[in-house]
Amino acid sequence: MLARALAKPSNVLVLDEPTNDLDLETLDVLEEMIGDYAGTVLLISHDRDFLDRVVDSVIVPEGNGKWLAYAGGYTDMLAQRGDDVRKTGAKPTVKAVAPIEAKVPRTAAGPAKRKLNFNEKHALETLPGKIAMLEAEIGRLQTVLADTTLYARDRVAFDRASSAMTAMQSELAAAEERWLELELKRDEIENA
Repeated sequence: MLARALAKPSNVLVLDEPTNDLDLETLDVLEEMIGDYAGTVLLISHDRDFLDRVVDSVIVPEGNGKWLAYAGGYTDMLAQRGDDVRKTGAKPTVKAVAPIEAKVPRTAAGPAKRKLNFNEKHALETLPGKIAMLEAEIGRLQTVLADTTLYARDRVAFDRASSAMTAMQSELAAAEERWLELELKRDEIENA
């Protein structure tokens, strides 16, 4: 149901405890979908880490029907209030608002932990196979084009092989560049 809701066109999405019963991989996809959502997301969650990673502002009940909004995630809200959860032991219910069009930078009090999203992890796993497949196909086309009589014998086959090889070389270059970019990002994150 969550996937269907995220796939439908809308400008407001309301989620109540969306992280319940999600495995880590699905949680990564959810975070990415919320991050890419082109509208406002209102969510209620007790998952403080999740809130720190996806929200831009937090709305907290202060009692007597009074609610206050704080910029940033849950940790940012605690820092702005001057609260220390270890002292109080309280676990307040938090309603968070994540307007995508106006991202608020995280403060030094609660930096979001950077990591590769689901699509980037998937690309890192699959790009080496794709690169190997493209290299093999380019090699096969080079063998076809190495036939010095092909052009005179079958101009259409020569043109198709030439066009296919040019396209695959471009695709290979793009795949190699993307893989290198993701490897550098992963290395940067791991060494941070």
